[in-house]
Amino acid sequence: MYSVYVLYSFTSKKIYIGFTSDLEKRLIAHNHISNKGWTKKFQPWNLIYHEDFDLKSQAMIREKQLKSAKGREFIYNTVLEKSE
Repeated sequence: MYSVYVLYSFTSKKIYIGFTSDLEKRLIAHNHISNKGWTKKFQPWNLIYHEDFDLKSQAMIREKQLKSAKGREFIYNTVLEKSE
């Protein structure tokens, strides 16, 4: 199973969209002190949304959709309003 997920940093007001085959492990990695990627400077990250897919290709398509202008609009206007 593959998950598309949206993380939100309440302190920095940033979102991050990605996909993974292990959502729990990926969330831990984003918040881990040894993280050296872009997400390190905006920790801590909170999972605010996810969708599950059977196929990797389906998850990749949905991730691309969420990263589009309409996808980000959905996140900010629907998902994020429920999280704050």
